[in-house]
Amino acid sequence: MITPEALRRAELLVQSAHDEGAQIALDGRNIKVPKYPNGNFLGPTVIDNAQPHMQCYKTEIFGPVLTIVHADSLDQALELVNNNAYGNGASVFTRSGACARRFESEVEAGQIGINVPIPVPLPMFSFTGNKASFLGDTNFYGRSGVNFYTQLKTVTSLWRKQDAVDQQATVHMPTIN
Repeated sequence: MITPEALRRAELLVQSAHDEGAQIALDGRNIKVPKYPNGNFLGPTVIDNAQPHMQCYKTEIFGPVLTIVHADSLDQALELVNNNAYGNGASVFTRSGACARRFESEVEAGQIGINVPIPVPLPMFSFTGNKASFLGDTNFYGRSGVNFYTQLKTVTSLWRKQDAVDQQATVHMPTIN
């Protein structure tokens, strides 16, 4: 982390997630890095079963922390994302083109992943955070004059012919067996 204060802030948010009832599936706090005993290190951390009322959900952590919120339907997932004050990025994993298209169209996030995690903003893409995830009065890359008057989305999709079998939308992340 950039400073001891940034580390402490992230650690407090992870602790508050635990205290508020979320599960810490992977805990990167108190990591020790050989040869750097005074470093500001936070290892990868996964917070599972976060809820919208929790601090870890309402605050951008700015550290190696993944906060997982479960949704039972596409409608609920869109509502969760769109009701959040921030709009940096969101992903959907699905076998339904209709589900993917609706997510792409309706989600209020600047970076969208379809069957891929949120893409990292490379210089050839504009950084497209929305809502409270937006910094300044223009985007960092791209055509700033046009971007000022638009709500941009960067969409990355992966479709395989053999996956196009479902008629009903599914919104769970697939696992590798």
